[in-house]
Amino acid sequence: MSGQNCLVTNEWICGEYLRTRSQELTDATVQHVLITVVSVAIGLAVALPLAVLARRYKPLAGPVLGLTTILYTIPSLAMFSLLLPVFGLSPALVVTGLVLYSLTILVRNILAGLEAVPEEAREAARGMGYGSWRLLWEVELPLALPAVLGGVRIATVSTVALTTVGAIVDYGGLGSLILDGLDTTFKAQVLAASVLCVVLAVVADLLLLGLQRLLTPWTRAGRVPRKARRAASRTNPAPAEAI
Repeated sequence: MSGQNCLVTNEWICGEYLRTRSQELTDATVQHVLITVVSVAIGLAVALPLAVLARRYKPLAGPVLGLTTILYTIPSLAMFSLLLPVFGLSPALVVTGLVLYSLTILVRNILAGLEAVPEEAREAARGMGYGSWRLLWEVELPLALPAVLGGVRIATVSTVALTTVGAIVDYGGLGSLILDGLDTTFKAQVLAASVLCVVLAVVADLLLLGLQRLLTPWTRAGRVPRKARRAASRTNPAPAEAI
């Protein structure tokens, strides 16, 4: 009986709320995860070619970085209002806004990773006959992967937080529960949804950290990726031992 009374007394911690509203929490969490994953994936697909262009054509670097920075400074409510005439009240409105916000982080990190690739690795690959696209995919991007995945981690955690703002158009995942709970002073709902947002951000960061460590084992051993090392060794063979 005391468990049920926590809903009546509107307490912050209420096990009965979790039991009776578990499906509502699950649906909101699933929507939150889907919006985050789609937004970051599209943001990465857009940021990668922008960073590659900025890396190859230096005059473009300033405008690209400047534009993405300006987009990030637009307040979220203003951003959604500007996109509203185009997308209407739909998930696409929230996803597009989140994609635009993620570009600042992703473009900068990808560009920094590409610029940190040693020039000797590029020269070695060119000496083996690598074209520009093969050089990019087999040498530059593998070497830039730690910086790229670092940017994805930051963008993902940021997107988990910003997704809650989508509650203003009813597509905010857990943010919708938080906003509704604030409007009705439903303490248990506000606390449960807020804690789930934090848990999502932490879990996403840990999963991406694990993925980063799995895909870039050379960063722990101070080595370079196998393909890049092979390119260098073939172009600059070790000197023969003296007889």
